[in-house]
Amino acid sequence: FSLCLCIKVVQEYERAVIFRLGRLLPGGAKGPGLFFIVPCTDSYTKIDLRTISFDVPPQEILSKDSVTVAVDAVVYYRISNATISVTNVEDANRSTRLLAQTTLRNVLGTKNLSEILSDREQISHFMQSTLDEATDPWGVKVERVEVKDVRLPVQLQRAMAAEAEATREARAKVIAAEGEQKASRALKEAADIISESPSALQLRYLQTLSTISAEKNSTIIFPLPIDVMQGFMKK
Repeated sequence: FSLCLCIKVVQEYERAVIFRLGRLLPGGAKGPGLFFIVPCTDSYTKIDLRTISFDVPPQEILSKDSVTVAVDAVVYYRISNATISVTNVEDANRSTRLLAQTTLRNVLGTKNLSEILSDREQISHFMQSTLDEATDPWGVKVERVEVKDVRLPVQLQRAMAAEAEATREARAKVIAAEGEQKASRALKEAADIISESPSALQLRYLQTLSTISAEKNSTIIFPLPIDVMQGFMKK
């Protein structure tokens, strides 16, 4: 019966931090597998070394350009040193969660709205490095941070949609004006080429008549070439 009380087992992904009469046993955490304790004098704490993920609750953040947004994120971390996570902090998991919330507020408070919407990957990397550096004395390794969603006020969404629509309309007008300019330049070059040869102008005139006659119109107007009238105008 005493042997059963002395033998303990931890899984492959767990470690046991043992205290004897209040002092940490030398040799670090025990496990995986069997380890022995002395009843009534030893106490131990099991630490899970697997990666843990948690959602950061939506945080109301005032951006650098005075826009209120609600941002939430997800954090992935694991215990890298079981002994330090027990001796240096009361509750490593709870402390990491609270620190993630404050870090999210502090980082996004220094960014403009456009940076928050477009530079999510850069913000995530910066938050990960900041959290990892802060939790290193606790034996916690922050592996990844991802910004999940950025929710904007309804009025701001409408204003941004109107701005985007106005930008698209302005771009469309610019493209249409550029097309008109290129078409006018091409038409001028064609007119210059035709004016160099009177026969080319006559052929173009005949081609136009052929095109009109192919459409089966009931009335066809034949324009009188200005060259015919030049003789009468001189007289």
